[in-house]
Amino acid sequence: MLVVRKAAQKAVRKHLCRPFSASHTHLQERKGLVLGVFEKNGEEESVHLTEAAARFDQSLSGKLSELLKIAGPGLKKGKSRLFYGIHQDFPCVAVVGLGKESEGVCGAEKWDSRKESIRQAVSAGCRTLQELKVSHVEVDDCGDAKSAAEGAVLGLFSYDELKSKKKTRVTSKLHGSADVDGWKKGVIYAEGQNLARFLMEAPANRITPTAFANTIEEKLAPHAERVTVKKRSKAWMEEQQMGAFLSVARGSEEPPVFLELHYSGSADSQQPPLLLVGKGITFDSGGISLKPSQSMDAMRADMGGAATVCASIVAAAALKLPVNIVGLAPLCENMPSGKAIKPGDVVMAKNGKTIQVDNTDAEGRLILADALCYGHTFNPRAIVNVATLTGAMDVALGSAATGVFTNSDWLWEQLQQASVVTGDRVWRMPLFQHYTNQVTDSQLADLNNIGKYSRSGGACTAAAFLKEFVMAPHWAHLDIAGVMSNKDEVPYLRKGMSGRPTRTLLEFAAGLAHRG
Repeated sequence: MLVVRKAAQKAVRKHLCRPFSASHTHLQERKGLVLGVFEKNGEEESVHLTEAAARFDQSLSGKLSELLKIAGPGLKKGKSRLFYGIHQDFPCVAVVGLGKESEGVCGAEKWDSRKESIRQAVSAGCRTLQELKVSHVEVDDCGDAKSAAEGAVLGLFSYDELKSKKKTRVTSKLHGSADVDGWKKGVIYAEGQNLARFLMEAPANRITPTAFANTIEEKLAPHAERVTVKKRSKAWMEEQQMGAFLSVARGSEEPPVFLELHYSGSADSQQPPLLLVGKGITFDSGGISLKPSQSMDAMRADMGGAATVCASIVAAAALKLPVNIVGLAPLCENMPSGKAIKPGDVVMAKNGKTIQVDNTDAEGRLILADALCYGHTFNPRAIVNVATLTGAMDVALGSAATGVFTNSDWLWEQLQQASVVTGDRVWRMPLFQHYTNQVTDSQLADLNNIGKYSRSGGACTAAAFLKEFVMAPHWAHLDIAGVMSNKDEVPYLRKGMSGRPTRTLLEFAAGLAHRG
């Protein structure tokens, strides 16, 4: 019997699990299917399928589960196995490993392992089918339609706008589940993050400050009844006395833009808005304090804060969240030239504080300072600013989490709850007086744009600098330098710019809308 079973396994693997070949004609014109399977519990012999997979298996009189048993060891989490020709409507079926069904929120890791497993598995299945040029894929909800949609849409994204050879464009839809609303919500969340990824990945000569603002305006056009877009000019910035922002912008030939977004989702027009502020340096050379040439190309994504903030507002408008949001994105390049700010120069911010600029590569905090001052005019209920601000944050946390500096325990709790749902972790960092003392110790001005001890505690001194321009009781600074790009840390994101933490910002706004 053992010999017979091994022969059967060999035949199944050869015929049903073989790679795509020319004999599978017109596969790209037909549909693929992604189904989930859990790890077995203990000595359990039967295959542990999801509800949708079990119904599919039943329609085949148990053929799928039998093939899974014969094909080899159980599927590990995030891995996929392909079967061909087992259903007339789905020439290609990808079965994906979901891990243990009992997984849930992990207190130590601060995320929902079950949701993350679904995202990882679904993305793996969809990518496998995409490689076979299958253009229409139906997806098992695997117990959470929103997470499944996020895995599919995030996993299939790639930036190949400027390549002649492009990946197959795949449309995905829900299979065997009534949770259509959850699926649609997940698609919007993921498309929001993909918008941020698109903006961050695109070359800096394609996404200038003006092009960035125009792209966001175009994306918000379908929601014009709830959204107002204002693209402020350099003359307006001068009227507002945004000396810190303008000092950075003056080194470039590209005109700066101060992008202002108003989303009015609440029935109460007097409801104080959530204020989101994003750093928008569309290319950062370092200015006169020039960066090393190695990896400087990645500085096209130094507007990641603005990208994630604006993308989250686009998604909030698509979801029609019942909350008011104001988004601010100071957009410019940081370039060296005869007009560029020089180390040792002193500039004045909108609130009248003077700043000694000892390092022109610490420019993000300068443009954010004026944006934060301006943002207070809207009397916001909470302020969250997002920025690829310091290499020190990458050193401290790497790509594991976004660093959060905040003066509000309540705001921290809201952000952390949101991150557990999205799987995009945040971690609270210290705001000690020690760091404030460093940035207020300036020879020539009220503040210095770098800490007294230069590199030591760089992420903390940058946060302390921003705090000097905040009067609101609920403020958080998110330093996303460490999570700006993805190699293979997040399995359902391809290599490239990550668009993190767009979904966490969106989930945070949704929480405010529903919890009040």
